[in-house]
Amino acid sequence: MTTWLPLESNPDVMNNFLRKLGVSDEWSIVDVYGLEPEMLEWVPKPVKAVILLFPVSEAYEKHRKEQDEEMKKEPPKPVEDLFYMKQIIHNACGTIALVHSIANNKDIHLKEGILKNYLDSARGLNPDERGKMLENDPTFTQTHEEVAQEGQTAADPEMQVNHHFIALINKDGTLYELDGRKSFPVEHGSTNETSFLKDAAKVCKEFMARDPNEVRFTIVALTPTQM
Repeated sequence: MTTWLPLESNPDVMNNFLRKLGVSDEWSIVDVYGLEPEMLEWVPKPVKAVILLFPVSEAYEKHRKEQDEEMKKEPPKPVEDLFYMKQIIHNACGTIALVHSIANNKDIHLKEGILKNYLDSARGLNPDERGKMLENDPTFTQTHEEVAQEGQTAADPEMQVNHHFIALINKDGTLYELDGRKSFPVEHGSTNETSFLKDAAKVCKEFMARDPNEVRFTIVALTPTQM
């Protein structure tokens, strides 16, 4: 398995990455400082995606495996035009969460460049093929590595990384959890543009509830850039 440098859950780093990928500067990643209603009010609207970074604990692994087994018994029907990809590259979960966030929001303008080229080629592929295409994309790989080195912690591809990123998105009125380590997108019920952040916060709380003694959770959101 190819190994990349881990990406930090740092809005400055992630926004620099988005610009290098060709995402319009009308959209930015911001911190979500709390999940209570009064804290969510501070997040610029409309929120297009929520990205959760959390510890890969025994509780998460147990839940992931059990959930995957249940879904494999009755695989969900593919959702038309939902972009989902598998994680083939070790430490690529941050980049995959960003790709999931952008690819499933068509009103986010992409300039000609790395991400648009990748998505144009990958949309007709299955999730595993999309993961392989990312692994074999030298320009995407180089850009990720450059940005990953800008973080506040020392970047080491051999370092044991025990955290994982997932994306939560609103696709045509349904909230989906997109985790490249799972076999399918996970549906979390109905949502809308107004309630999406609150609904996504509820999903984040479910992750936290499975690890009640853990505090290492970080949440960011993709929102309109505040000038």
